[in-house]
Amino acid sequence: MKVVVTGASGYMGRHVVQKLLDQGHEVLGVDFVNNGLDPRAKFKKIDIFSKGEDIYQELGRPDLCIHLAWKDGFVHNSDAHMAYLSSHFEFMRKMIDSGCPRLACMGTMHEVGYWEGAIDEDTPCNPLSLYGVAKNALRQAILLYAKDKSVNIYWLRAYYILGDDMKNNSIFHKLLIADDEGKEWFPFTSGKNKYDFINVEDLAEMISLASTQDEITGIINVCSGVPVSLGERVESFIKEHDLHIRLKYGAYPDRAYDSPVIYGDNTKINQIMRNYRKRQG
Repeated sequence: MKVVVTGASGYMGRHVVQKLLDQGHEVLGVDFVNNGLDPRAKFKKIDIFSKGEDIYQELGRPDLCIHLAWKDGFVHNSDAHMAYLSSHFEFMRKMIDSGCPRLACMGTMHEVGYWEGAIDEDTPCNPLSLYGVAKNALRQAILLYAKDKSVNIYWLRAYYILGDDMKNNSIFHKLLIADDEGKEWFPFTSGKNKYDFINVEDLAEMISLASTQDEITGIINVCSGVPVSLGERVESFIKEHDLHIRLKYGAYPDRAYDSPVIYGDNTKINQIMRNYRKRQG
């Protein structure tokens, strides 16, 4: 396929571009800067929000657009989430109206808010951060708008991501920095809450495979489907990276909107992966 990836130079985008290229697709990466994009990809510096109704033509009429661009994704209560919400909708609307046959967009477990147990496509959403509110509203709006249009929509709902940790703003990034600074203790929560963790490379493969098939669409959890306690995962990370820092449990209270156990139902993505491998023989 001919694929456009917005936010291509971002934390997630670079990995998705590489996976798409490895799978044989032609890729145009779109962003404000080319920050280490795979050289096999074409690159276009463009502000997608400032363009008119012909944005689809300007991007080369791709078979698929994977919309990853999002400002302040690691800052959950940034004003940017609501400030740019209508711009995201308008970009996606223009792509649909111009005839883009497939449109994928990154979602997040934070659309759901407080929930205990597995999240599936029918789980009610009550987001508790501006990031979650904005993503939830965009999903509702674009699925409603596209309902009677000739377009496949893939809403790819991600959970907790690790890997390439110096380029994100996660707890794993902060651990690496603190250890490098020679700190002995890292202030931590109780660590008891259980989450769905996935490595960025595995997530990128799921995003690329889910977006380039036509059998399964709509809300797709791109996740491991396995809940692991935060403390257990962080302790494993410390061992894997041979860090000397130790966790100071209970230094911070658990956030009120963090669920005791929350993870994704991975039925759809597992089926997509099985279908892909079957086609590969």
